[in-house]
Amino acid sequence: MEPFNGKRGARLSPFILNLIEQVVGESTAGKLDRDARKVADLSRLFTKDRSKLTREYLNDPVHAAAYLRYFLPVNLAKIQVLLDELPQEWLGRQRDYQLHVLDVGSGPGSGALAVLDWLNQRHPDCVRHLAVVAVDSSADMLNQARRLWNGFCRESGFTRGSLTAFEGDLERPVKGGWYGQITQRAPYDLIILANCLNELFVDHVDPIGAKADLVSGLLPLLAQDGTVMIVEPALRETSRSLHHVRDRLLQEKHCTVYSPCLHEANCPALVHPDDWCHEERLWTAPAVVQAIDRQIGFIKDALKFSYLLLRKDGRTIVARSPQIFRVVSELRELKGEKRAWLCNETGRPEVGRLDRLASPKNAAVDNWHRGAIVQIERIVRKEREGKVSALGRIDQDAVVQVIRSV
Repeated sequence: MEPFNGKRGARLSPFILNLIEQVVGESTAGKLDRDARKVADLSRLFTKDRSKLTREYLNDPVHAAAYLRYFLPVNLAKIQVLLDELPQEWLGRQRDYQLHVLDVGSGPGSGALAVLDWLNQRHPDCVRHLAVVAVDSSADMLNQARRLWNGFCRESGFTRGSLTAFEGDLERPVKGGWYGQITQRAPYDLIILANCLNELFVDHVDPIGAKADLVSGLLPLLAQDGTVMIVEPALRETSRSLHHVRDRLLQEKHCTVYSPCLHEANCPALVHPDDWCHEERLWTAPAVVQAIDRQIGFIKDALKFSYLLLRKDGRTIVARSPQIFRVVSELRELKGEKRAWLCNETGRPEVGRLDRLASPKNAAVDNWHRGAIVQIERIVRKEREGKVSALGRIDQDAVVQVIRSV
């Protein structure tokens, strides 16, 4: 079976990739091998040595160049696959086809550039105007965002967009500061927090509560049919933190989940300390990313991340039902059977189908993949010595469907 059901991976436009190379070349005289070493350093800070990661890591020009060259394309692609997942009416039913986007913790404009490139590739005629507001604590990064934005618009001929940038400390949303400035431009059709929450409130007495408060403070600025998009690294620590923030927001009834969750109950991945939920999406890595991977021994053949798409209107990615599940693991091919972990309002069950029970009715099991939404007519759990097995089984005559792929 081909990965991800044979779907074509995310692909960035040549415009944005060429512009990143131009900005890197203008800002530093470094070479690819030097940036590769810095990518390895940053990757270590992002994963194994997170305690040493400071919010000022991009103020170093050498680190910034490596980040732009390697991590920015990856983050742009993550945001774009989630833009594909949104209900497409957001492209202009309101405000006379003017789209308003807020990029919080923008860095070099990750959210802003992802939306701009996505619109230019997929929906060039859908909007009359795109207005983006970017907020970040680094003036240098906001300057990079302006350079990339202006360069993209110049090279692509996209003249219907505007970028407004505000410098501000996201941990201090004081009245009259950055929050007051972005409030004046509300409501927003889309609010993006990409790889931002995990770097905030690290030393706070209640980091989960502080992060939830930040998100809940942004929700009043969201259009009634808009979406808050939160993207975080796929690490266990950062993903579980996002799950906790999700639960806090839902408990306080500030919003509901459009995706990936198919319920508003507490996250079942938090029941066991070793569990967490993340995505893995196919993509076509740019040549420069592949070149850096070869130098440092990385393999960036998939986009891995955790995410939330939150809304205020109760809309969900699919109709909810006890028979509809999200696949939250790879499909494991064991001796004589296939298994995967699923998630919905009933919990986080492990479900399998014995190879000898494969049939045309349940053949869709063979196409399960992480992130797919599936419907199962019936799951059987055997009882042995008065105890019901935690492992669910799919019978030969049970109908299985993949109702939404990734």
